Amino acid sequence: MTEIRTPRLLLRRWHDDDLAPMADINSDPRVMRWVDDGSGRDLDHTVEAIERWEEEWDDEGFGLFAVELLASGELAGFTGLSVPEFLPEVLPAVAISWRLGSQFWGQGYASEAAHATLEFALQDRGLDRVISIHRVGDDASENVIRKLGMVPERETAHPVYGSPLRVHTIDLTEFQA
Repeated sequence: MTEIRTPRLLLRRWHDDDLAPMADINSDPRVMRWVDDGSGRDLDHTVEAIERWEEEWDDEGFGLFAVELLASGELAGFTGLSVPEFLPEVLPAVAISWRLGSQFWGQGYASEAAHATLEFALQDRGLDRVISIHRVGDDASENVIRKLGMVPERETAHPVYGSPLRVHTIDLTEFQA
């Protein structure tokens, strides 16, 4: 089982008891504002999403980690790697992403988890390049992206929702682990 410990976080595979807290995160309009069409997701959607994330682990050897706070054991959300099939123009690519509950914002957890995920991509999975895709205007995500040392590569639009997207990239041979 793949796990990564950081000073404050445990990045791990998904457990059944993660469903309810992740569904709460996915139903929060503040969290979902910058995701797809901005609508919240229910428990059924969360179950399907976690099943897909776990399948990607099996198929690709990487996926989205559940992010747990070491101090409390609370599920804070996710971070990890995935193939961004929704945006064919960037393929083949592996993207880093994250989604944390709003009560966990502004505490550096996203940056801490994402940094550990990039180390995992480079050291454990041998990837040489990772991208990040975010909606233009999502300044909090762009701040995390810049802290990771990623640089803008292109602007495009979401193929379904039409929202403006920015793609950042990092060559992992230059990543400062």
